[in-house]
Amino acid sequence: MTRKLPDDVPDCLIFLLAKVYQKAHASFKKQLTPYGLTNMQHLLLESLWYKQGMTASQMGKFLILDKATLSDVLDRMIKGGWIEKKPNEKDRRLFSIYTSKKADDLKQDLIMERRKANEEIMQGFSFEEKILFRRLLIDIINKD
Repeated sequence: MTRKLPDDVPDCLIFLLAKVYQKAHASFKKQLTPYGLTNMQHLLLESLWYKQGMTASQMGKFLILDKATLSDVLDRMIKGGWIEKKPNEKDRRLFSIYTSKKADDLKQDLIMERRKANEEIMQGFSFEEKILFRRLLIDIINKD
């Protein structure tokens, strides 16, 4: 049985955004479980497939993540064989991060899982609503 939000929920955007996040996060988590990945780890892999060789600092800025969160996730991904750290070519004090063969072998499958999750969330939306929804979310994120 699916629980529905009551019609008389107070006009609280924070609550509504939290519920949308919970629903999307839980659904995608189920899809990633067979791969042994968390949502955050998947996000890091996709960011590296987009831009291989970022430093941890660059990745934190790219994904808008704090150092503590990112450091912990990166350590677990290295141990799990998902990513590799190599000395940075421009500055040997830094490390660049790359996806491993294990990750690259599953790249298409994992991207497809994310696409399925996106489609599930946007099911029933018109093309225009999908574009508007995405734009509104980005606007909220970018707001100072």
